[in-house]
Amino acid sequence: MLTTWLHRFDPERAHGLVVRGMGLGLALRQAGDHWPKLTSTLAGLKLPNPLGLSAGFDKNAEALPGLRKLGFGWIEIGTVTPKPQTGNPKPRIFRLAQDRAIINRLGFNNKGLEAATRRLARQVHQCGVVGANIGANRDSPDPASDYVTCLNGLYPYVQYFTINVSSPNTPGLRDLQGKERLSRLLETLMTRRGDLARSGGETKPLFLKIAPDLTAEDEADIADVALAQGLDGLIIANTTVDRPSDLVSSSKVESGGLSGRPIFARSTAQIARFYGLTGGRLPLVGVGGIDSGESAYAKIKAGASALQLYTGLVYGGPSLIPTILNELNSCLERDGYQHFIEAVGAGEKGANATESPELT
Repeated sequence: MLTTWLHRFDPERAHGLVVRGMGLGLALRQAGDHWPKLTSTLAGLKLPNPLGLSAGFDKNAEALPGLRKLGFGWIEIGTVTPKPQTGNPKPRIFRLAQDRAIINRLGFNNKGLEAATRRLARQVHQCGVVGANIGANRDSPDPASDYVTCLNGLYPYVQYFTINVSSPNTPGLRDLQGKERLSRLLETLMTRRGDLARSGGETKPLFLKIAPDLTAEDEADIADVALAQGLDGLIIANTTVDRPSDLVSSSKVESGGLSGRPIFARSTAQIARFYGLTGGRLPLVGVGGIDSGESAYAKIKAGASALQLYTGLVYGGPSLIPTILNELNSCLERDGYQHFIEAVGAGEKGANATESPELT
C-alpha cells in the first residue's frame, strides 16, 4: 500500500515525493459516485462537493495535475508569501500515528509569490476551483502590505483567497486576530479587492482562517469584525498549540501546531459557537480531524457549509476522499435529507432554534 510505503520515510521527504508525483499527474483517478446531494454554491463558488484540500499540502501550486484526480470539490494552495522563505529548521514535521495526528512547525516555507503565479498561470483553469492561502513573510516590517501584495499578484489566477492570520509557527502572526488589527487588515483587503474587481470584472471571495486557541471574547470580536467587514466566510480552524491529555504518541512533546483527529472535537465545537455568533449568516468551512463521512457530517451539523482536510489524507490515502463522500451521502439518506445544505447547522438549530443558514 502506497501510504504504508511512504510512512517509511521522514515525513517531509515523503511529502515531497508525493507532491512531485502529483505534479507529473501520476495520481490515479479515484472512482466515486456522482453526488447530487453534495453539490453547492459557496460564496459564489460552484462546488461539485463540499470536501476541499486544506492549505499546506501544495504550498507552491506544484501538485494540481494529480490533486484534481482525487475527487476534491476544491483545492487550496499555499500558504504563499511575497518573498520565498525556507521556514523553520528541520526536522519540523512529526507523525503521531497512534493518534492519527501530525505536529508541524514549518513556518510558511514556500517558493514565493512569483513562483506560485508562474505555475498557476499555466494550469489553474484546468483544475476546477482553486484558492490561495496567503500570509506574511517572517521578517516583514508591514505584514498587512504582504497580504495586499499576494492578493494583487494572485488575483488573476485563483477563484478565492484565504487570509491566514492563525498559523502558530510565525512569531506574532496570531496577534493579527485581535479586533482592531484584524478590522484594519480586512478593511484594507476588502478595499483592494474592490479595486481589483472593478479592473477585472470579478469579485473573488475572501475567507479568514482562524485559530482554535481563542478566548470567548476573541471569538465574539472576530464574528463581529467578519460581519461588519462583509467577509465571505470563516475557515475553522487552523492547528492548535494545545496538547490534549490523551495523546499517546511520543512525538507529542514536539512544538508546533497539532492537526488531525485529536482536534476534531475542539474545532467542531468552535464551528458551532461561530454558527451561533453569526446567526448562520456567514458561511463556515469546517477543518480539523475529518477522516470519515460521520466526522464530516458532524461538522456540517455544527454549522459548516463546506469542509477541508489534510491530515486525514496522510493516514487514509487518496481513496479516503470518495470514501468520505459516499459515507456522507449515506448519512444524509439515513436522516432523510434531500441535500446536505438542509443539514447545515442542524445540531445547533435543534439546540438553539436558530434560523437556517443561507449560502450565497
